[in-house]
Amino acid sequence: QVCAQLCRRPCYCPWVPPRCPRGSPLVLDGCGCCKICARRLGEPCDFLHVCDQSQGLVCDYSSASAGTGATCNFEDDEESCEVNGRVYRDGEVFQPSCKIQCQCLDGGFNCVPLCQEDVRLPTPDCPHPRRVEIPGKCCPEWICEAQDQHLLRDARAVSPLLPYPCQEWGTEWSACSATCGVGFATRVSNQNRYCRLETQRRLCMLRPCPALPAAFPA
Repeated sequence: QVCAQLCRRPCYCPWVPPRCPRGSPLVLDGCGCCKICARRLGEPCDFLHVCDQSQGLVCDYSSASAGTGATCNFEDDEESCEVNGRVYRDGEVFQPSCKIQCQCLDGGFNCVPLCQEDVRLPTPDCPHPRRVEIPGKCCPEWICEAQDQHLLRDARAVSPLLPYPCQEWGTEWSACSATCGVGFATRVSNQNRYCRLETQRRLCMLRPCPALPAAFPA
């Protein structure tokens, strides 16, 4: 009945086919008569203006009852996810940028960073660390200013006194890294000759490790 109402025979099509936007192929309309541009994801559609089936799109009439009209959508849209205007299928792995990798799962997505999100504290060797973008590399890298290095080298040579009083500050020592035998504990403190925050380590031993049986040589 729809064909009888909307489709005219014979076909009357323009001589020149339409120029389609990027990502929209030329397809036959719903009557199988004239070449039209396939509708893309989220675009309005109807019986004549069909969706791009090569992308798995169908004309979704579920929103038509709300007065917004039918739109092109995935058949299993509940299991897909949309990121930055692009739709990914369930289970698909993608990278919105070179710094993160994501996977579409049950309508949502989980992402993990590909760059180390480390924190570098000032040290005597690098009093002013700074992360910078390196041309040709995705992840930023830590650098130490060359000027700071020269100043530090000069300071070591003359060993000047600090021009201001140093208010000592430090965290508690962490738990020993080993449950038996020699390990190390760490803390952050400015208790050094330059009064700069740095990570400090010291050896620790909670208890000696039990001796191995004679059958198992060390």
